[in-house]
Amino acid sequence: MDRTTHTTDETRDGLIVLVTDSRAEDRLKLLSERLGERTGYRIRSMPVDDLEDAFDRWCPDGFVLTIDRSDRLRELIDRVRSRAVGTPIVVAPQRGSEELATTAFRANASEYAPLERDGAADRIAEAIRSRETEIRGRDDEFRHILADELPDEAFIIGEDGTYFEAKVRPEAEDLYTISSDELPGLTLSDCFPDDTAASLQKCIDRTLRTEEVRSIEYDLEASGEWRRFEARVVPLEERVEGQRAVVWLARDITDRAKRERELRSRQAQLETLNRINAVVRQVIETLVEAPARNAIEREVCNQLVDSELYCGSWIAERAGNGSLAYRTGAGDATTYLERARTEEFTAECPFQRAARTGTVQTVTHILERQPLPDPLQAAAREDDVRAAIAVPICHDDATYGVLSVLASRPDAFSDSEKDGFELLGETIGFTIMAVKNRQLLFADTIVELEFRIDGGETFSFDLSEEYDCTCSLEWAGTTVEGRTYQFVTVAGLDGETVMEEARAHDSVEECRLIHDRIERCTIEMRLCESGVRTLTNYGVTIRDVTVEDGIGTCRIEVPQDADIRELADALAGIYENTELVARREVDREVRTAAERRNRILDELTERQLSTLRLAYYGGFFDWPRESTGEEIAAAMDVSPPTMHQHLRKGLKTILGEFFESGGATTE
Repeated sequence: MDRTTHTTDETRDGLIVLVTDSRAEDRLKLLSERLGERTGYRIRSMPVDDLEDAFDRWCPDGFVLTIDRSDRLRELIDRVRSRAVGTPIVVAPQRGSEELATTAFRANASEYAPLERDGAADRIAEAIRSRETEIRGRDDEFRHILADELPDEAFIIGEDGTYFEAKVRPEAEDLYTISSDELPGLTLSDCFPDDTAASLQKCIDRTLRTEEVRSIEYDLEASGEWRRFEARVVPLEERVEGQRAVVWLARDITDRAKRERELRSRQAQLETLNRINAVVRQVIETLVEAPARNAIEREVCNQLVDSELYCGSWIAERAGNGSLAYRTGAGDATTYLERARTEEFTAECPFQRAARTGTVQTVTHILERQPLPDPLQAAAREDDVRAAIAVPICHDDATYGVLSVLASRPDAFSDSEKDGFELLGETIGFTIMAVKNRQLLFADTIVELEFRIDGGETFSFDLSEEYDCTCSLEWAGTTVEGRTYQFVTVAGLDGETVMEEARAHDSVEECRLIHDRIERCTIEMRLCESGVRTLTNYGVTIRDVTVEDGIGTCRIEVPQDADIRELADALAGIYENTELVARREVDREVRTAAERRNRILDELTERQLSTLRLAYYGGFFDWPRESTGEEIAAAMDVSPPTMHQHLRKGLKTILGEFFESGGATTE
C-alpha cells in the first residue's frame, strides 16, 4: 500500500498514526476525518511496512492499528510499545472477533474498538486523549473488551477456582439459578457437579502452567435442561487478589452440538448403509452360481451374519396349513433360531405378515415394545435381539418364503436399508424360479400333473360357458416390462364376437385379433391376472390348457422334487375350485443337438433351405442389411413374393421346433 496522508488541520498540535494492512481507503479517510474532529490532532495513515518512518520522523500521540490478523497484531503491538513507550495503542480492526479481542486484551492495548461498531471513532479519540496506556486498570480493560466481544458468559477465575468477576449477557441471565452478581466469591465446586468442576479446574491448571490459551467443552443445567458450552481460557499476566488468574470466555453451543451429533449420526448411518449395500451386492453375486434352492438359502443366511451387521438370519417357507416352516438359518442368536425352528407360529407376527401381504415388515426396539410372540420375545431378550426385518422371497405373483434378519441395533433397518433387503428378496425369488426351471429343463424324468378347474371367473371360462365354444391356450408369458400376454385359439365362434366379448370383460386389459376363420379364431390378450402366469413363476412347464363348457383342464410338467401342494395352493389362489386329478411320471426323450438339427432339416423343403442359406450368408438378417429381398430373389431366379413365402415357411419350421418342442406355454 502506498503511503497516504489525511490531514484535517496541519497547524494543530498532536499526531495520531493509523497503521493498516488494508486498502479500504474510503473507510480510513472517514475515520481520519472523525478522529481529527474529535481530538483536534493531525491524522496520518501508513502501511505496516512503513511504520519505522513514524518512529524516526515523529513522536505520535497515539497509534491506531486497523489490523485484522491476530498473529500480526500481537507482533505489531510489541513493536509499537518498544519504540513508543507509554503511547496509547488502540486496536481497531475492520470487523471484530473474539480472537482479536483476546489478543488486544493480553497485549494490554489501550482500547479495542472495531470500526464496524457504532461509536468506534469516539472511543478511539477518548483512549488517545486519556494517555493511560500502561496505567489503565484491569477492571476497565476487562469491561471494555468483554463488552464488545462477550460471547455469552465471561469470568475472571483464580487459580483455586474462585470467581472474582462475572459478566453474562442480559438475554442469557434468566437461564441460570445463580446470577452474575452472586458469582464473585463462589468457587467452581459451588456451581458445578463434582466431576464437571474437577474437569474445569484441570483446564485452568493447564492454562496457567503452559501460559497458552486453551479450550474446553462442558455441560450445564439451565432452566431445567442441559446445555452445552465451549470456553476459551486465557491466562492473565497480572495477579488478581494475590492469585494467578484466567479470563474465562464461554459460548452456548447447544444448537451447534446438536447439529454435530445429527451429522455424526447421519454419517454413521451412511457408513452402515454402504456396508449393508455391499453385503447385499455380494449375496446377489453369489446367487448366480447357486446350484439348488437349499444352497441359495444357506449361502444368503451365512453371508448376512458373516458381515457382523446382523446377529441372526433364517428362511422359512409356507407350510400346508398356512403357517411358516423353518428351512435354514445362521448366526449367534442361537436361542432365537432354535425357537423359530421348533415352534409353529400362526399368530400375526412380522414374518407371517410379510408372507401374507408380500411386503417387507420391520420391528425395532423389540425389548422395549415386545412385538413378538412370547417364545420369540423371550429368546430375543436372551440373545439381545433388538430389531428384525421380514422380507418376502417372491417373484411376480409367486411367494416362495420369508427371509428374517435379526440385529442387535435397536434402530436398525431404516428405509434405505429396507429398500436393499426388498431387492434382495426379489433377487432370491428370481434365482429360485430360475433354478426350478433349470432343474425341469435338464431332468430326464419329470412329473406331469393334471388339474381340473371348475367355474373360473376369467375370460376363457365365461366365453366357453356362454357360447358353448372351446378355448385352447397357445402360449402365455410375461414381457420384460411385466405385462402378461396370452394367445388363445377359440373353436366354435367367430372372431368378431370373441373380440366384442374380450373388450367388455374385466380381466382383459388389451386384445387383438390374430387369425379369423370360419368358426375359429386366435386372439392376443393382455390380462390383469393370470393363473398361467402364476404357475410359470413356480418353474413349471405348461403343456396344455383347455376350457370347455366352463370347465378347465390344465396339464403341467414339474421336477420330481416339486412341492405339489404349493402349486395347488397357488393355482387355487386364482381359481377357487381347483382339483388335482392326475399325477404321472414321464421319461423325457433325450435328443441331442445333432438329432434336433437333422429333424429340422428333414422338415424343410429344398427351396426353403436354399432360401434360408442365401439369406443368412448374404447378410439379409444383418442390420443394416447387406442384401435386400429383391437381391436374394434374383439369386434364386424367383419373384420377391415367392422368396419371402419360402423364407417365412422355413423360419416357422425352425421356430416351431424350438417353441413347440420346448414347451409351448413357458415364459
